[in-house]
Parts: sequence; structure tokens; C-alpha cells
Amino acid sequence: MRSLNEEIKPLAQVAVIGTGTMGTAMARRLLGAGMDVRVWSRHPIATLALFQQGASAFEKAPSAATDADVIITMLATAEATNDVMFAGGTLAAMRPGSIWVQMATIGVEATELMVSQTRTLRPDVTFVDAPVSGSRGPAEAGQLLILASGTPAASATLEPVFSALGRATLWLGPAGAGSRMKLVLNTWLAFQTEGAAEAAALAQRLGVPTSALFDALNENPLASKYALSKLSRMVDEDYHADFSLDWALKDLDLAATAVGAGVVPIAAAIADRWRGLVNEGSSGLDVSAARRGLGVAVAAPRS
Repeated sequence: MRSLNEEIKPLAQVAVIGTGTMGTAMARRLLGAGMDVRVWSRHPIATLALFQQGASAFEKAPSAATDADVIITMLATAEATNDVMFAGGTLAAMRPGSIWVQMATIGVEATELMVSQTRTLRPDVTFVDAPVSGSRGPAEAGQLLILASGTPAASATLEPVFSALGRATLWLGPAGAGSRMKLVLNTWLAFQTEGAAEAAALAQRLGVPTSALFDALNENPLASKYALSKLSRMVDEDYHADFSLDWALKDLDLAATAVGAGVVPIAAAIADRWRGLVNEGSSGLDVSAARRGLGVAVAAPRS
């Protein structure tokens, strides 16, 4: 319990730039923690619900960033982030001493370039690279794993922000280390997803009952909770997007670009197959749509 004379630090003012699925979930978590939240989106309608829940919505990203202590970017691509933060004047609008937390998955090269540009253009702003592991459900529940990297001194200011967003924060080293780890984790995710899809297709072709497959995998160290959840959705043909096939493919491409040929050949093969699925009608569907194209995907009874 605090003493009466102990100073209570005010909660940070946080601007969330980009209110898609993940950005919206993050903004809601911050509002729930009692923070002053400012939001901006390329599509103003995307901020309406957050405005109704207490956030301040802005027509222009620089206006949202002005006077904020922490600016979170959760935009779809490196190109969009560059356009908003550099060309669009948002970085220039940030106040001295504020922190830019880049939380989208944009790749190693783009992240390192942003680190360098920020140091040159705004040495009075701290850049933190902090992509997250987790999709819509964990984001809404505040159960993301935050892969932070950057100036250690920023951790004290960011602790209440990250605590509202995630179950844990890993500080991994200089800015850019978080993006490296994110590509590793999402490559692992792709292997598990494709493994579940191909196992489901194989079981169906061999006549293995769905119920028997789940019985064999239940509490089996071969199967992670993630793989089992995706397998369940594949069986039910539930492709409502928590983490879309498009974004998973983007991350595989970023990994391949970061390391070059010969390092992740299986990941590259998965990316090629998923690219075909996206181009043939699976764009916007959950990554569990990886089951498509493998034999005939039929919703099978579980008993």
C-alpha cells in the first residue's frame, strides 16, 4: 500500500496509430487500464467504437501523436508505417522525450532503417521495437507476449502500458532484436499450422476418424495447444480470421528476405503453397484455411 506522501505517477497518454483488429484490441485494453488513449486510423470509421468507449479520435495521425507520452504504431506494412510516421509528419509532431513503440511485424531491414532514421531526425525520441506474439483473442484478453527491444531506460515508462497489453514482456536487446524473434516465432507458427493441415488431410484420406485423431493428440507432447486449436477449426471449416493467411504469408516472406536462400527451405515451400491459396480465394481467411487445397476438406463429425 502506498503511503500518503508517496508520489503517484500519472498514467501515460498513449496514441495508437492504426486501429485494425490488433490496434483496436490494444486501445481497448489501454482504456480499460484507465489510460488517456488517442487513436487514429486511415479509415475514420474504425475509430468510432473506440471514441464511444472514451478514446480521443483524430483525423490526422500527427494530431494524435502530439503531446502523447507513448506512440504505438500498429500498421499493416513497413510502407504504411513509413508513410504515416516519416512522410506524414507524425514523428516530427512527437514531443521531446516521448517514446515510439513500433509493434507491427514489418521485418528486420525496415525496423533497422526506422531506428537509424529516428536517431537522425529525432534524437530526442526513443524508438522501441516491440512486435507481439499472439492474435486477436490474446490481444483482447491482454495475453500477448511482447518482444521488446531498445533502450532499457524506456522500460519503466512502458511497464504499465505493456502490462495492460500482455501476459509478459521479453526485453531482448538493442532495437531490432524483437523483430528478429518475431520472425522466428511466426515461422514456427507456420510449421505448426501446415503440420495440422497436412495431418488432417492425411487422416481423412486414410479413413482415420476425427474423434480418434483428437483422442490420440490430447495431452500428447507432439501437439501444442495452438496446433490443436487450428486443427479443430480446420475440421469445422471455421476460417473466420484471428490471424489471416495473408499476414502469415507476409511474415514468411519477411523471414526469407531477412536470411536469404538455403536457411528456411520448408518455410519457403509453405509460403509458395499459401500464396496460391491466397490468390485462389482464401485471402482474408484465418491461417487455418491452410487446410484448403489438401484433398477434399469436409467438416467431419467428432463422434
